[in-house]
Amino acid sequence: MTIRVVLADDQPLIRAGLRMVIADTHDVEVVGEAGTGAEAVHLARDLRPDVVVMDIRMPGMDGIEATQLITSGTPETRVVILTTFDDDDNVYASLRAGASGFLVKDMALDDILTAVHVVAAGDALIAPGVTRRLIEHFATRPVPRTRTLDGVTAREREVLMLVSRGLSNAEIAAHLHISPGTAKAHVASLLTKLNARDRVQLVITAYESHLVTPPP
Repeated sequence: MTIRVVLADDQPLIRAGLRMVIADTHDVEVVGEAGTGAEAVHLARDLRPDVVVMDIRMPGMDGIEATQLITSGTPETRVVILTTFDDDDNVYASLRAGASGFLVKDMALDDILTAVHVVAAGDALIAPGVTRRLIEHFATRPVPRTRTLDGVTAREREVLMLVSRGLSNAEIAAHLHISPGTAKAHVASLLTKLNARDRVQLVITAYESHLVTPPP
């Protein structure tokens, strides 16, 4: 099955670089390009792509507002944020808006393509290094609200902590000495109990509930 992608970035060179990499891939196709958030929303509604690769800082409607409109209006479309992380104070807000992960612009183009595959498959891009930087970044800002973990078992709390470190189901299973299937079931239960869209949202919940605290 071909993964249909919309590229949303106000820099034509960024879009061109991504388009060139995708052109060499047999199972990913660029079906539209947008230079503003508003254009991205319109394309998502008209084309119903599998993934939108979204810049945050664009003229007019920014990527955060566009992400919120896309994930609420066309929930089958996944959004991946593309940003210069060290310069951007809005990554947290974009994830709260429903993005399934984020990429930094200095990543290799092949890594960005891999992320598109991961997100299109229904998972979230949340590498360990990215998770650590997210928590450190969020720690410098007030927590917007405090979440509770009502109904979450002690074992599920352990799993949630490992998810927040960026571990895969297989790595969680090895760490806790359980089967990969059991680890997967715990993650699925957490997604349901915490009303989380994906693993990125689980990390946000771990932060908001103070289950995870950033390093000093």
